[in-house]
Amino acid sequence: MNTVSTTRLALTTLLAGALAACGQAPVTPALASAMAPKPDVPREHLDAVVLGMGCFWGAERRMGALPGVIDVESGYANGEVPGTYSDVLNTERARKLGLTEKRNHAEVVKVVFDTRATTLAAVLAGFWENHDPTQGDRQGNDIGSNYRSAIYTHGDAQLRIAQATKSAFQTALAAEGYGAITTEIQPLTRYIAAEDYHQDYLVKNPDGYCGLGGTGVKFPADALAKLGGTVPTSSGPTAASAPANASPEATAARPARLVGADLDATRQLVVFEAADCAFCAKFRAEVSDGWQSPVAIVHTLDPREPEGWTLEKPLFATPTIVLFENGKEVSRYTGYNGDKARFWQWLGFRLLTEEQRRIAFDSGTERPFTGSHLDETRPGTFVDPISGAPLFRTDTKFESGTGWPSFFQPLPGAVTYHGELSLAGVMTEVRSASSGIHLGHVFHDGPPPTGKRYCINGNVLKFVPDEDVATETATTAEPVTGV
Repeated sequence: MNTVSTTRLALTTLLAGALAACGQAPVTPALASAMAPKPDVPREHLDAVVLGMGCFWGAERRMGALPGVIDVESGYANGEVPGTYSDVLNTERARKLGLTEKRNHAEVVKVVFDTRATTLAAVLAGFWENHDPTQGDRQGNDIGSNYRSAIYTHGDAQLRIAQATKSAFQTALAAEGYGAITTEIQPLTRYIAAEDYHQDYLVKNPDGYCGLGGTGVKFPADALAKLGGTVPTSSGPTAASAPANASPEATAARPARLVGADLDATRQLVVFEAADCAFCAKFRAEVSDGWQSPVAIVHTLDPREPEGWTLEKPLFATPTIVLFENGKEVSRYTGYNGDKARFWQWLGFRLLTEEQRRIAFDSGTERPFTGSHLDETRPGTFVDPISGAPLFRTDTKFESGTGWPSFFQPLPGAVTYHGELSLAGVMTEVRSASSGIHLGHVFHDGPPPTGKRYCINGNVLKFVPDEDVATETATTAEPVTGV
C-alpha cells in the first residue's frame, strides 16, 4: 500500500472513530476516503469540517486558498434525498411548488486541514469572511435551501468552536449594519461527494470570474486569538508561530466603501473586485489600466454599492462591472477572461445610438454625405466613441469626394485589418484595435505618402480638438508655487 493510500485509510479511521464516539452518524466512505491529504501529514494532524457557502464552485476555490488547507471537495450534506445534483435541483423545485416537505441537501465543501499549520477557528474565520451568512436560503443570485449557509461538525469541540466564531462574527457584522446570521450549525449527519465534473470546477472551466469575497467584514483578530487562531510552535515541520488566519487580507483594514457623492452622478462605472481574483487583475491589465473612455471608472474591494446609490440585485462574483446612471444600476457585466470586444460591446450598447450600434457591431455603413465629421478640419484627434482610444489625426485627413471621412494613415496600432489586402484594390475591413468595433474599409487609391484611403464611417468617430486637450491639461496641471 502506498503512502497516500495509507494516509487516507488513517483519516477514515480517525474521523469514523470521532463521529462514533460523539454519538453522531458514522462518517461515510465518501467523506473520508476522498480527502486526498498530502502523504507527509500524519493522521493525528488531520481534521476536516463541512461548510455550506452557497454554490460550491466558488466556495471550493475560496477555502482551498486558505493557509493550512490541504484538500477541498464539493459535496452535498444533511439532506433527506439522494445525493446527486439533479436530485438536489429537482427537490428544490418540488419544495417551491409545495410538492414535498423533504429536507434538501446543502451544497457544501469538505475542507481538510493540517492542524500543525492552522486551526479550526482560523478555517472558520475564512468561512465567515468569504460569504454573506445573513441571507437565509440564498447566496447572491442563487436562491434555495440548497444554497443555505451551514457549518456541519463532528464532535462537541467543533460544535463549540463553530458557535463561538458565529457569536464573534455576529458582533462584527452588527457593527457594520448587517442583520442576524442565518447559518445553520449542527452535527454532520450525511455527506455525499459531488460528481466529478463539480470538483475543481473553476479550474476546469475558467469562465472569467471569481466568487465574491463576502461582506467585506473582517473576523475580529482578538476573538480569533482567544479561540486558538494561532499555530502551535512545536508540532512538526510545518509549524510556525505566526497567526493562522484565513488569508493575508484577514487582518487588513476593511476596504473603504465608495460614496456616491464623490462619483459621477450622471454616468459611472464601478468595478467590484476581490483581493485574490486573477480575472480582476486581467481586466485591469487588458482594459482599465489604459482607460481613455469618456465614462468615469473606479475600482473597489467593498462589495456594497456606493453609499446613497442602488444596485438592482446582489453581486455574486468578481469582477463585476456595474454601470450606474443617476445613482442607479442600469447594466452590469459579470466576469472577464480576455474577451475585450465583448466587454466594449456591452458598454457600447449603453453609450451609442441605434444607428451607431448598427455600424459598430453589425458592420453597417452610413449613407454617403450623411455622417459626422465630413467637413472637420480643425487640428485634433478622431477617437473611438466607446474606448476613447485615438484612431486618426486631422493632418492625415483628405477630401476624397466619396461622402465619407477619409484618411491616408491611422495612428500606430490604432486599427486592425480583416480580410485579404488585395493589390487589385479590393477593400479590407478596418476595426478599432481597442474595442473591436467596425470602422469602415481601406482601399489602395489614396494619396501619397501611403497610397491608402481609409474610408471611415463618421458616425462611429468622436472628434477631440487639440484646443480641448490643451485646456484640460492646463486645468488639471498643478499650480506653480513660490513665485
